[in-house]
Amino acid sequence: MALRHFFLVLLVVFLWAFNNVAIKWGLLDLPPLFMTCMRFVVVAVLLIPFTRVTREQLRYLLPLAFTFGFLHFSLLFVGINYTDAGTGAIVVQLGTPFAMLLAMVVLKEKLTLIQIFGITISLTGVVVLTGSPTIPSWWVLCLLLCSAAGWAISNMIVKKSPPIKPLTMTGWISFLAIPIVGLASWLMESDQLYALTHSGWRGWFGILYSAIGSSIVAYSLWYALLKQYNVNLIMPYSLLTPVLAVIMGVLVLGDSMNLFKVVGALLVILGTAISVINLRNLRMHARFPRLPRRRKTK
Repeated sequence: MALRHFFLVLLVVFLWAFNNVAIKWGLLDLPPLFMTCMRFVVVAVLLIPFTRVTREQLRYLLPLAFTFGFLHFSLLFVGINYTDAGTGAIVVQLGTPFAMLLAMVVLKEKLTLIQIFGITISLTGVVVLTGSPTIPSWWVLCLLLCSAAGWAISNMIVKKSPPIKPLTMTGWISFLAIPIVGLASWLMESDQLYALTHSGWRGWFGILYSAIGSSIVAYSLWYALLKQYNVNLIMPYSLLTPVLAVIMGVLVLGDSMNLFKVVGALLVILGTAISVINLRNLRMHARFPRLPRRRKTK
């Protein structure tokens, strides 16, 4: 992976991690499904006027509106409403191993023994983290697991889709998801407009950051990277997201830090390092550093 792409991946991970803090702030003033819908409205308003799609592209964007817009985002917002930011991010991170395993089955991408070992350690860390008492009930865990599944399936659809510019994909997924999430909010929530008009800065910040920082910036970069690299190469980096989310939750929101979070976070970091670092290449570069090229002589 090119060095600039490596730093872009780290930027995406940071933006996603802080998104959990922004969501938690927004949920103090807004119902979760309505907040999700407003996020999509902001993204669509900013991007749709400047983008166009073909009928062939629309065939892939329609299912993405459900798997990504409703399954992943809506259930993530609802789940985080009942747990803390770090714990929600940790459980949803199961989407990473889900996607890597789906890539192996659906896209025939191979997993090395080292990658499998790293994924196993990371999954162990996620399991430890899910034992935290911050998950109040089994149905909250189920919501977050369904959100993780939506994320994994969406990555497979993106990989199989025809070329679509990242901002175009982000805008149209949001636009097509508005009626789905809006209907869910109308059926299951109440007093949405009252909550919006009486919302403080946290509610509006949650909507705008989630729409611009996490959706337009982070996911556009992610889709662009996904088109250039195998899923199994870049997906392990996203395992760092829950670790940063836990740290940000403690520092910004005052979330509790317990043994589950500490041990689980360390396992996730270790597993991620094993999954993404090619030790063989590192040894080769250490033994045989790149020498300057000689100029050809006539």
